[in-house]
Amino acid sequence: MAHIPDGVLSAPVLIGGAALAATGLALGLARLDERDIPKTAILAAVFFVVSLFAVPVGPSSVHLLLGGLIGIVLGVRAFPAIFVGLLLQAVLFGFGGLTSLGVDVVDMAAPGVIFAALARPILERAAPATAGAVAALVGAFSVAGTAAAMATALALSAADYLPSLKIVVLTQAPLALVEAVITGFVVAYLARVKPEALGRLPTAEAAS
Repeated sequence: MAHIPDGVLSAPVLIGGAALAATGLALGLARLDERDIPKTAILAAVFFVVSLFAVPVGPSSVHLLLGGLIGIVLGVRAFPAIFVGLLLQAVLFGFGGLTSLGVDVVDMAAPGVIFAALARPILERAAPATAGAVAALVGAFSVAGTAAAMATALALSAADYLPSLKIVVLTQAPLALVEAVITGFVVAYLARVKPEALGRLPTAEAAS
C-alpha cells in the first residue's frame, strides 16, 4: 500500500522522509555484498510486480507489499530493494511520485525491517511451523505499521486529509490478513528447504 503522489505532502514531511530514507539506504547498501545481490534483486522484482496492482483509496492506494517477508529475508537491505522498485514504478508508470519517494520508501520498508528484527531471534531457531506463525505476525504488523506511517505523514501534512484516514487505515485489515498468510507460508517453506535464507544453520530444519 501507500503510493503517495507528488503534491500531497508538506515540505517538512518530504524532507524528513527523504532524510530517513537516505539513512536506510546507506545502512542497507553498507550491508549489501556480492552474495546478497541475487536475492535482493529477486525480491526487488517481486515487490515491483505485486505492488503494481493497486486499488485507489482516498489520497493513496492499496496493494500487496510483502514488506514483512522482504524484511525477514533481507533485513535492512530491504531499503535499497524497495527503493529500486518504487523508483521504477514512479518513472515508468507514474505510481507515487519522485518528491514523495523518500516517504514512500520509509513507509513501506521500515515497518518490515523493524518487526523482522524483533522476530529474528525466534525465526533463526524455531521449528519451521513456529517460524511460519511468527512470520505471519510480522507480515500483518508490517502492513499495520505501513498504514500508520502513511496516515501520520498525511496528517502532518494537512488537516484536510484527517477525515479520510480512518477509511484508509481500515481498508488495510484484509490486506494484513493476506500478507500474513503469504509471509507465513513462504517463511515456513524456506525454513525447511533453504534455512540459510533466514539466517539459520543449514541443519536447523532437523529441529522440526
